[in-house]
Amino acid sequence: MQSPFPGMDPFLEDPAFWPDFHIEFTVALRDTLRRGLPPQYEARLNEQINLIDVSESSHKLIKPDVAVLRAEQETTSPSSVTLLYPAPITLPLLIEEEEHREVWIEVRYRPDRSVVTVVELLSPTNKWHSERAQYLAKRRAILRQNVNFVEIDLLVAGQRMSPPVEVPECDYLVMVARGDRRANCEVYPFSVRQPLPIVAVPLKPPDGDVLVSLSEAFHTAFEHGAYATSIDYSRPPSAPLSKADLEWLKHVRR
Repeated sequence: MQSPFPGMDPFLEDPAFWPDFHIEFTVALRDTLRRGLPPQYEARLNEQINLIDVSESSHKLIKPDVAVLRAEQETTSPSSVTLLYPAPITLPLLIEEEEHREVWIEVRYRPDRSVVTVVELLSPTNKWHSERAQYLAKRRAILRQNVNFVEIDLLVAGQRMSPPVEVPECDYLVMVARGDRRANCEVYPFSVRQPLPIVAVPLKPPDGDVLVSLSEAFHTAFEHGAYATSIDYSRPPSAPLSKADLEWLKHVRR
């Protein structure tokens, strides 16, 4: 089953679905991109694991007493042998750090294996969590190199990773920053009522661009993830949409 909406499904912004959708969409986008690449290029997934400190000063360690299980083993000999077996001890499990996995796409030039383009799908942690500063540092590092950068934001909530110049009001945004034209970037703003755009993903000059349908990748990811069987469309979405769009959603999902 497909999503009832023409473009991005705002119900996927729910934390119950987003981590899984992030992976499904990234893989589907990689496959869609790969089909359009010239033979001298390849598209691969890369990942990074970040540890988020979630420790609280209120956590207290409780040291339990050590318990020993005593078992007596009867034998046929006149004397019995007493054995001591260590018993399992129940301790409080404190998770001081939370693991957050970042996955992105790299387009590489086969002859020298160099990275030509990086494609990122933003996560909630990139937009409003403490990880935002870390992502911005990574973003700046990419933009300082002669590497193309495609950033896809399919989240309504959170602080926008916009270019310096203000973009038109929109729900979602795709930015394409070319490595050889850092003075400007291409922006694809769109709303929840519109289909996901076809994006020009730049390659190594003079090889031009590859046109990639985000809508195709989305529909593949949505079907593979079987989200239609899990999403409760009778309730409002997690995405903080406008009142007008929430009214529009009611009619679309009927």
